[in-house]
Amino acid sequence: MTIRNRLTLLFLSMVAVILAVALTVAYVLQARYSQREFRQRLRDRAEVTGYIFLEQDEMRAGAFRSFQHRYLQALNNEVLQIYDSNHQVRFLEEDERVTLSDKLLARIVVDGEMYFTIGSRQAIGLFYHDNQGDYIIVAAAENKLGRARLQNLALILSLTFVGSLAVIYVAGRIFAGRALAPIAAVNDQVDRITARDLHLRVDEGLRHEQDEIARLAHTFNRMLERLEESFEAQRTFVSNASHELRTPLTATIGEVQVLLKRDREPAEYREALASVLTELQQLKDLINNLLEFTQASFTNFTGDEIRLDELLFEAREAIMPPQRQRVQIRLGELPSDPTALETNGNHQLLARALTNLLDNALKYSGSAPVTVSFHYADSRVHIQIADQGIGIAEKDLQRIFQPFFRADNARGVVGHGVGLPLTRKIIELHGGQLHISSRLHEGTVVDVQLPTGNPTQCSTTQATI
Repeated sequence: MTIRNRLTLLFLSMVAVILAVALTVAYVLQARYSQREFRQRLRDRAEVTGYIFLEQDEMRAGAFRSFQHRYLQALNNEVLQIYDSNHQVRFLEEDERVTLSDKLLARIVVDGEMYFTIGSRQAIGLFYHDNQGDYIIVAAAENKLGRARLQNLALILSLTFVGSLAVIYVAGRIFAGRALAPIAAVNDQVDRITARDLHLRVDEGLRHEQDEIARLAHTFNRMLERLEESFEAQRTFVSNASHELRTPLTATIGEVQVLLKRDREPAEYREALASVLTELQQLKDLINNLLEFTQASFTNFTGDEIRLDELLFEAREAIMPPQRQRVQIRLGELPSDPTALETNGNHQLLARALTNLLDNALKYSGSAPVTVSFHYADSRVHIQIADQGIGIAEKDLQRIFQPFFRADNARGVVGHGVGLPLTRKIIELHGGQLHISSRLHEGTVVDVQLPTGNPTQCSTTQATI
């Protein structure tokens, strides 16, 4: 069943229950009013009968009949009777169809006024005290007019109920259709968007109010933006990766083919093999970077307890000894409790991220030293790596985190453009932040912030290692 049909039936059911209750209450109130009205008429008839017959002593039954037909409106199957204290009929002819028991008459005397039924008639009994004695006045009649009115009212209410449900069903269908039309439009638009049309967007409408439909369209658009970015990044990554993998393989194959064309001196073989080894090492580094980039997307980052200060020194020790001496680590403000420098994460990947940053600083700064500042503040470890190298142009700063991107002034340095995007991904997945500022020909400063587990009071320590 469609949502439109469910909404229509739900709306129709709710209104049907409410309407049925309302019409039933109206019918019951009208029935009670009709009964009260008829009882009041019976009471008036009984009182008039008692007044005319008992108070006017000289009036005979025949005279009262004449007065009744002339001035009083008779009721259907009406019976008017007056009983004395001995329960004998004293007025009007006795109706053979109406027989009142002594027990009922005695009860009327006790209660003073009593309503009851005699077959199809409704009746009232009044106890009447007169100077001539005590009497019981009984008036009975059928409420045919009231029943006819109630039957007519029931018919009208039934037709109103059925007609209202028909109108409400049609209105509910129209209302549900209009209410769900924006959702149907969004569904149609999304259905037309394929992997080749990720640039398309769902129409969010021109309305200022942010209702549920507009928010749904906005959510779809944000999802499409993320998908488009992911697909574009994937296409770029595959294209660049295939190019970067093909280059060293092509160079290696060409070098080997040249060697195999003729016999050569041992020195020539050694020179060619050294060139092949260099290309293969670059290929190995590239493959390792690609594997680590993939691992950074699917690895569990909450497995290891890592001391970040120790991790920094491990990253420096991983650098080749000739370059290691150029890295100067300066310790700033540190916590009094060393456990405050601990964090949870993947030790191998986080070490790889710091090593990449140190390698980049050394690689692009020639023979100049690299300064590393380490301090603790606000439950976070701050690591700053500053070099005095070639720097990065302002136009390239927005693209340095794209895989395989390399600035124009960095193409002469061996590299693949994978290390920096991998580093930022690892740091962000550990809850940290990576910021880079640079000036062309003046150097680059990398700021890394990583959260720690146990914030404590800090003490100031200054050192240079």
